[in-house]
Amino acid sequence: MASQQICLAISKHISLTPSTKTHLKKSSFSAQNNSPELFDKYDKETMPLSLCLSKRELNVSSIALLLNGLCPEISKALSNEEIMELERYTDSKEGFTVLRPSSWIKVDKTGATLLFEQPNKGANNVGVVVNPVRLTSLGEFGTPQFVAEKLIQAEKRKESTIDAELIGVAERSGQGGLQVYEFEYKIDSSRGGIKRVFSAAFVSSRKLYLLNINHSDKPESPLDTHTRMVLEEVLHSFTSAPLT
Repeated sequence: MASQQICLAISKHISLTPSTKTHLKKSSFSAQNNSPELFDKYDKETMPLSLCLSKRELNVSSIALLLNGLCPEISKALSNEEIMELERYTDSKEGFTVLRPSSWIKVDKTGATLLFEQPNKGANNVGVVVNPVRLTSLGEFGTPQFVAEKLIQAEKRKESTIDAELIGVAERSGQGGLQVYEFEYKIDSSRGGIKRVFSAAFVSSRKLYLLNINHSDKPESPLDTHTRMVLEEVLHSFTSAPLT
């Protein structure tokens, strides 16, 4: 019988952190308050790497020896069976498309156009909100620094917020050159503890599209590198749906 192989595809992205060299772009938004946020322009670099192992080789001892030295975070993800596979979700009616973890469950929630939650961990989720606006582009929102400060101030004013910290900002081109803003921040809340938030926004056909990705990032179980890479891939995939 021919031996089966298991292949892992690993993508390494530049993180959306202040240390990334960027050029300031004026415009931003707030996913939760429908107000602007801060973003910088960044260059994303993808470095694919493939690792193939036969099924016979993929036993507990050999995978531990191999991956613990090669990539501790991947070894941790494999041992905990937390590797997330992504599949594309497209809403042709609302006009957007995004990658989402295939094992996450679609749920209904008031105010959300789309929401996927991790089974048994609903605090980890991917959500999209679509609202009509008078704007024709994100550039009409205001200066990035002004909006970023307003975002953090708004989060800190919430009764449940212990602290809020802006981590990174970015801008990229989406479908057909669409202007897309991205940002990342961390919230310490009395409702669920510390969580990492990745957000993206764009304006198309006088609609504001907001993506929010929430994931627990507690000190006792911090967001690991592999999961972060997957969530960033979801973040970067958000854009308008192709015209059919």
